[in-house]
Amino acid sequence: MMQLRPMPPATLERLTIDGPAGALETDLNDPGELRRGIAIVAHPNPVQGGTKDNKVVTTLAKTFFNLGYPVLRPNFRGVGASAGTFDRGIGETEDVLAVIRYAQQRFGELPLLLAGFSFGAFVQTRVAQTVAPSRLVLVGAAVNRFPAETVPEHTLVIHGEHDDVVPLSAVMDWARPQRLPVVVVPGGEHFFHGRLDLLSRILLDRLG
Repeated sequence: MMQLRPMPPATLERLTIDGPAGALETDLNDPGELRRGIAIVAHPNPVQGGTKDNKVVTTLAKTFFNLGYPVLRPNFRGVGASAGTFDRGIGETEDVLAVIRYAQQRFGELPLLLAGFSFGAFVQTRVAQTVAPSRLVLVGAAVNRFPAETVPEHTLVIHGEHDDVVPLSAVMDWARPQRLPVVVVPGGEHFFHGRLDLLSRILLDRLG
């Protein structure tokens, strides 16, 4: 199995991307010339402290980087140095689309991987209605709190067995009509405490 290597500090670029509500503070880690696609990772609910530096988000970013993706992690509007105010996923969808446009202008029309955690997963279900991702990865998707959209059949859904924020049963109820498989992390809760290594292994096995 592929082993995760740390993202070298030299690969980190701190960007300010023009978004619909103003500046979007964004971190970019670029593995270099042998790029297999572009990955955009969306963070959890800003109202509850979610940022691009959330540990699940950074675990996703590190894993995608190891798989050869330039990874962009924006702070949604109103978070950190990003302009604007929380917009319950509507404006945040436009934020992600702005980051995608920047990434495609910079790296070209590479395959697009969209990933999100919790509220960020909900946002990415909305983004996927406008663009056609090659892969969609939803972790701890907040389908009981926000009206998540129907997603492509190739979507990878990962959820903790003991998630106390978004019950597994809620995700199953959302996935069942779409005939979507759900990968369950045994013993995992919403933030995957003590299970982040397992989360990485699942991603490497499914995407590598």
